[in-house]
Amino acid sequence: MTRIMGFILALLLATGAARAQDSGAQDSGAQDSGAQDSGAIEDVIGSQLQAFNDRDVDEAFSYASPMIKGMFGTPQNFGLMVERGYPMVWTNSDARFLDLREVAGRLYQRVLVRDAQGGLHVLEYQMIETPEGWQINGVSVLPAPDVGA
Repeated sequence: MTRIMGFILALLLATGAARAQDSGAQDSGAQDSGAQDSGAIEDVIGSQLQAFNDRDVDEAFSYASPMIKGMFGTPQNFGLMVERGYPMVWTNSDARFLDLREVAGRLYQRVLVRDAQGGLHVLEYQMIETPEGWQINGVSVLPAPDVGA
């Protein structure tokens, strides 16, 4: 089971990194999404982040897309993957919503979160609209912005 979870995590991280590099090349065609979706998307992401802080993996799993639910099967498997692979999501604070963008017909919400040690991380959530409302279809950790003199 651990080997399978490690493989899935590696696959998700590799896909996210490749997509993050690719989205940089596509930024010139990106457009800001309308405000009509922004509030609902922020509510979903914020609710999932709070569920992780509360260690309520059943609630956190409810915000995942059908594809994510199919990959992990149970809330417990999903929670374990987040705890091990996304510690800044598992224990987070001070979430700040950055830009919501549409790229090639898909919506991406960037979020700045603080981890348990006080470090800052930029996450990019791919969102999809389903009959149940907005759901999270994947999360990528983006490179930290350059900060310096």
